[in-house]
Amino acid sequence: MTRTARFTLHPDFTVGEVNPRLFGSFVEHLGRCVHTGVHEPGHPSADDAGLRTDVLGLIRELGPTAIRYPGGNFVSGYRWEDGVGPVDERPRRLDLAWKTTESNRFGLAEFIDFVRKAGPEAEPMMAVNLGTRGVAEAIELQEYANHPAGTELSERRRSHGDKDPYGIRLWCLGNEMDGPWQTGHKTAREYGRLAAETARAMRQIDPGVELVACGSSGSGMDTFAAWEATVLTETYDLVDYVSLHAYYWEQDGDRDSFLASAVDMESFIEKVVATCDHVGAKLKSDKKINLSFDEWNVWYMDRPNPHEVEEWQEAPRILEDVYSVTDAVVVGSLLIALLRHADRVTVACLAQLVNVIAPIMTEPGGAAWRQTTFFPFAQASRYGRGTVLDVRVDSPTRETRKYGETDLLHATAVRADDGTVTVFAVNRCLTEPLPLEVLLSGLDLTTLVEHSVLADADPEARNTLEDQNRVAPHAGEGATLTDGTLRATLEPLSWNVIRLA
Repeated sequence: MTRTARFTLHPDFTVGEVNPRLFGSFVEHLGRCVHTGVHEPGHPSADDAGLRTDVLGLIRELGPTAIRYPGGNFVSGYRWEDGVGPVDERPRRLDLAWKTTESNRFGLAEFIDFVRKAGPEAEPMMAVNLGTRGVAEAIELQEYANHPAGTELSERRRSHGDKDPYGIRLWCLGNEMDGPWQTGHKTAREYGRLAAETARAMRQIDPGVELVACGSSGSGMDTFAAWEATVLTETYDLVDYVSLHAYYWEQDGDRDSFLASAVDMESFIEKVVATCDHVGAKLKSDKKINLSFDEWNVWYMDRPNPHEVEEWQEAPRILEDVYSVTDAVVVGSLLIALLRHADRVTVACLAQLVNVIAPIMTEPGGAAWRQTTFFPFAQASRYGRGTVLDVRVDSPTRETRKYGETDLLHATAVRADDGTVTVFAVNRCLTEPLPLEVLLSGLDLTTLVEHSVLADADPEARNTLEDQNRVAPHAGEGATLTDGTLRATLEPLSWNVIRLA
């Protein structure tokens, strides 16, 4: 039998406060995320604006906060003007990023309307095109979106039906500009100078905007760390965040390494923090740059598309991964990694929200349903608010091909303002349950409210159009809270939420 995994919680030992933006998501003009995803005029559930209310209901249950838009790679060729004004007058354009055709039936006003309906904490996170465009277009978009009235662009917005400004606070200065695949790809020095010029101009309009500089598209990029150091040297005093992007998937049947993906995510975060702080020290600045992990997920990049897709098709079925219980456990572990670094990761966006590597799936004209990955995100967003407690596990380990010896237990805990505590824990072992013991020192906790488990005898179990409720969380068995100690057994390959009051 596997030995017991242990850790101690104490209210004096903390990581930091959770910023609600840690539970953000992402809507890109890619595949069916927008068209027949969030927006489908004529669908039986569509509202007057063409938004699917069945999807909106699931989004509100999911609980995303900052919603990034319109890309992603898409933004580097996007003309924001194409998506404003009368819908029947908007041009159709080629999207070079995904080799599709964009109708622009859904644009800025529709996105803002969507965000306002997506939940009480939802807010827009807008990306500007620094691939094929630059400073002028960025500040024109900002003026159109945020200036109250009295200028050509603000009055244009008002004439389009939106008298009140959109109030967009959070802006991304381009997307993945380090990537050779990016339309308008630049060197770190070129991008850093352009980002600095854009940031300076945007702050002339509104000194209070929050700006995200592009970091590396992944820790495996040849330019990783050097890119961040160069970009931040140009932008340090002008931006608030640097971005990180990471995707994980099972490769060559190496499931143990896949389940340990958060080892890589945590290392990535810590290296970027070190780079940021090095630049700050070099510049003799007291300012701290925070991290915006604004693309993360499980994404099977090497999996062939089961759907026939032609170039320049409109809203094709691409990147529609169907997630297993195993994938959901990894997503839960990645959420734990983000929470464990909540002192510096203050924005994060699950990519994406609907249909495209997403927790929510839809059929055109038909149903909407939850993927397996829906559940860990929804539970973390609901219960992961407050102060992250410092969790240092004593856990049995397993050797992995990619990451060496790794703990079977991956865990964190969040203490809410009312004193309740939620433990989030993953058992990475494929075959054996993991006994868990948590010493609650200095915490006045007497009641075990709930032990929720996402696990299945079939690690490949999925929710599909034909069987939409095959996988869902269930109640754990045998957990106890006595004499200041929580004891539980974590099922093999499981995501666990244990709530204490």
